Amino acid sequence: MTNSTAFAPRSFLRSAAAGAVLASTLLAGLLPARAAALSATPLTDGAGALSAPSGSTIDLTPVASGLANPVLFTSAHDGTGRMFIVEQTGAIRVFDNGSVLPGNLLNLAGSISHGDEQGLLGLAFHPNFENNRKFYVNYTNRGGDTLVREYKTSTSNPNRVQSGSGRTILKVHQPYSNHNGGNLAFGPGGYLYIGLGDGGDAGDPGRRAQDKNSLLGKMLRIDVDSRSGNKAYGIPKSNPYVGEKGKNEIFQRGLRNPWRYSFDRSNGNLWIGDVGQGGYEEIDRTTSGNGTNWGWRVMEGYKCYSPSSGCNKDGKKKPVAVYSHANGRCAVTGGYVYRGSNIPALRGWYVFGDYCSGEIWAVSSTASDHKSKILLRDSNASISSFGENAGGELFVVGRGGTIYRIDQG
Repeated sequence: MTNSTAFAPRSFLRSAAAGAVLASTLLAGLLPARAAALSATPLTDGAGALSAPSGSTIDLTPVASGLANPVLFTSAHDGTGRMFIVEQTGAIRVFDNGSVLPGNLLNLAGSISHGDEQGLLGLAFHPNFENNRKFYVNYTNRGGDTLVREYKTSTSNPNRVQSGSGRTILKVHQPYSNHNGGNLAFGPGGYLYIGLGDGGDAGDPGRRAQDKNSLLGKMLRIDVDSRSGNKAYGIPKSNPYVGEKGKNEIFQRGLRNPWRYSFDRSNGNLWIGDVGQGGYEEIDRTTSGNGTNWGWRVMEGYKCYSPSSGCNKDGKKKPVAVYSHANGRCAVTGGYVYRGSNIPALRGWYVFGDYCSGEIWAVSSTASDHKSKILLRDSNASISSFGENAGGELFVVGRGGTIYRIDQG
């Protein structure tokens, strides 16, 4: 595989043992064996409980391979059935009718910084992409700063970018090379949500995640269809700090590194996989979310982080689920609430995984805070992302170069 150490959603290689875990994971190959059914413990979620899927609920079927560090697989929701593959090395590939097409939609290899947690990291298509042809990318430029840029597809070839169409929407200085976030997603109201990590190093030394005057460690929300003052985008009037102290772009704060997040297509709930420091990975969920404080660096998961005890937990929302770094786990990869039709037992469950261990779990979308997860599959994949097609079916992106469809087990 290419550039096997380039992507690590968190800086966790602090010891030889941790390095060995990652190395063995990355080099193990990504095709999971068809393992026996895994045991599962049902969740108890009260009146809104969903029947718990079992460990035999899913299987993984390869659909594309030979890719260069894929980190995203997403749909344009334009009725064509196409899917798009983001390669961290700079290219966006088109997947159509079961095959990866020759060439690229866009190639930014010469414009990005390479290595560690940098590169081409995110892609989102405008809700009206079918008509306006606009799409958005998130990458770290050659100086290491975050850029969000808008492009259009060609009028003559929908699988190629329109030459000269690019414009910068947002630039954010990154003080370190890690914790860049990188995801993009359009959510309720047609607004673009931009997840940014805390700026890097370890432990948020600049205390940026809690700082309302910093864009780092935040979920931003902007309107790409309007402009506010001299900005290349508009500010939704309902953003929590409009007219108050704080950056107007901020929608939520207290995040460490929201590598992957998504909206439940059934109700608009926001689900975030926030990569932890040394103790806990967390799954966050909000039904409205405006102004939510997720607690980092005061808290990590449910525990105090800084200070290590007696911290002020007031006004900080708890995750819906957490897990530790036992058994070679290192970094959560957020996924999607399954709303497809091919796996009835999984419908209404949020599916996510761990980058190092390759485990795939589910938690009920109706769960109250602090609920257990159900193990669906123990794969060999270095899970960099999950994907969702127009029909709500899910995919697993293995950073070693293979993408899998989640099928009925």
